[in-house]
Formats: sequence, structure tokens, C-alpha cells
Amino acid sequence: MKLNEAQESAVTFVSGPCLVLAGAGSGKTRVITNKIAHLVRNCDMPARYIAAVTFTNKAAREMKERVAQTLGKPEARGLKVSTFHTLGLTIIKAHVKDLGLKPGFSLFDDKDSLSLLTDLTRETLDGDKDQLSLLQSCISNWKNDLILPDALLKQAQSTGEREFAEAYKRYQDNLKAYNALDFDDLILLPTLLLKTSETVRAKWQNKIRYLLVDEYQDTNRPQYLFARFLAEEHHNICVVGDDDQSIYAWRGADIRNILDFEADYPNATVVRLEQNYRSTQVILDAGNAVIRNNAGRKGKELWTDRGGGEKIRLKKCPDEAEEARWIAGVAQDFKRGRTN
Repeated sequence: MKLNEAQESAVTFVSGPCLVLAGAGSGKTRVITNKIAHLVRNCDMPARYIAAVTFTNKAAREMKERVAQTLGKPEARGLKVSTFHTLGLTIIKAHVKDLGLKPGFSLFDDKDSLSLLTDLTRETLDGDKDQLSLLQSCISNWKNDLILPDALLKQAQSTGEREFAEAYKRYQDNLKAYNALDFDDLILLPTLLLKTSETVRAKWQNKIRYLLVDEYQDTNRPQYLFARFLAEEHHNICVVGDDDQSIYAWRGADIRNILDFEADYPNATVVRLEQNYRSTQVILDAGNAVIRNNAGRKGKELWTDRGGGEKIRLKKCPDEAEEARWIAGVAQDFKRGRTN
């Protein structure tokens, strides 16, 4: 399938920072894979100098497979396509000593972390599941805000705040004693290392000379800094996202990262992917009318060349359970061929 004009612009622009505002169903993954192929084939950029990061292992696998199909395995050799956490782990493994770790360190999952916190707080929380869950969540949020235990202890004012800060410090000390990391450390540690070590930063800026970031609207503070440190030497960064689809604030995503991209990179080029290949214009008109009222957005209008489309039906449900039942019923009707 041939690229449309906006997709072509996004693919072929390679001379600096680029923000691709990709509406739903506008072919953003196709743009990323074709851009990587363009860099390798037409811009003399070896694949080993290119990194593309996204948020799930499934998305990373699919992207890597599509690039391999487009380029061929020999040309794609050395290309880094992964999640933020996998790339972070790669950097950690390359700088174990710099981080005060030993080779063969362990990775704690949520269950391991909760078990450790339970042991460390027997005298203070006495196994209170709600408080333990809150403490685990707080520690994750602190790490995603780049707040370390010593800094938190200085900020603590109430007895409860100090108890949680002390638990955070004991938790980190014990992780180090176990030669272990948790999931949030996979972003926190490489970000802090890139920030504080000019040598490490220069090494990875040389290894990654073109960086592509998918779902940029879902990045949190450490991920934003992670990408910025890697790109600050060459300024070859292309971020793809949709400011109208930011729904992960509850896990630390910061919509300002995409809204302020042009402030971070004043010479950035912005490309809007507005042609939708998934829905009818009836659906898009309704979506545009709703989203147009959002505050704090870059602005775009999705359209399609697909004609027709049924009128939208409005159903008012008393609660989410009834809503789910109604939607399931509509889906069953479609499956059986009944559309009225």
C-alpha cells in the first residue's frame, strides 16, 4: 500500500527532531517501519545505529518483524527495537560496576517486591495489606518521579511520611544487598546514569544515532529524560504519538512531554497523520466533535475517504454492568448478522 502525502513526509524527514501526531487508525506503525527502512536504504544509516522504543513486548516484536519484512534480515541486523525497559536493562548490563551491582543480578517482580516489603515492615505495618499495597505503589511513583530515598527523607514531615520514606530506604538497601533490581529500576537507573556520567552518555549517544519513540504521549518523566539524554548529541529523534489518546496518567504518563516537544526542540518539524483507514466518516465526525473540546491539545481533524456508515446510536445505561451487557448483546447481533 502506497504511503499518503503526510506519511511520506513523516518517513522522509530525517534532518532533525520530528513530532508525528498520529490519529487513531492513521498508520503510525507503518510510518515507523518505513522510516527505519528509509534511514538504512536511502540515508546510509546502518541499522545498528538506530533504536526504536515502545511500551509493550508485543508491540516491539510486531515492529521488529515488520521492519525485517520490509528491509530483509541482513539489512536489519543490529537494529534495536524494544520496550523502554528492555533498552534500560541493556544499558544496566553494560554498566554493572558503574551502578554498584555485580554481574548476574536478579530482577524482582511485583510479588517479590511485595514479599520483601512485608518482611521489612512487620513492626510498623504488621502485614496490613492495604498499607503494603499503598507503600508499594508509592515507591513505584517515587521512582517514576526520580525521587531517591535520601531526598524523600529530607522532605518527610509527618510521622507517616517518615515511616514510608524509611521503608523505601530499607527496601532499596535490601535490593542492593540481594544484588537485585525491581521493574522501575530498569528506567530509573539508566536515566540517572545517563544524567550523571558524561562518559556513559557519550557512549550511548554514539551507539544510538537515530531514536524513534512510539506512543510518546504515554511517556513518564524518567522515560522522557531517558530519550532526551540519548538524543541530545545528534538531535535525531522522531516521536510518534497522539495527544488525544493519553489515558495513562494514573501510571505516571505526562501529557506535557508531547505537548512541549516543540519547546524542547525549537527546530522540530511537526507532521499530522489525519487520514484514518479504520472508521467511517460518521464515526470520525462524532469523535472529532467530542475531542475538539479537550483542553491542552495540538489539534487535528481525522478524516477518511471511505463513504457511507451507519448513524450512531445513543444508549443510556444505569451502570457499567448494564453497559457491558448491552455492548455484548450488540456484538452478538453483529456476529449473527442482525444489525438493526
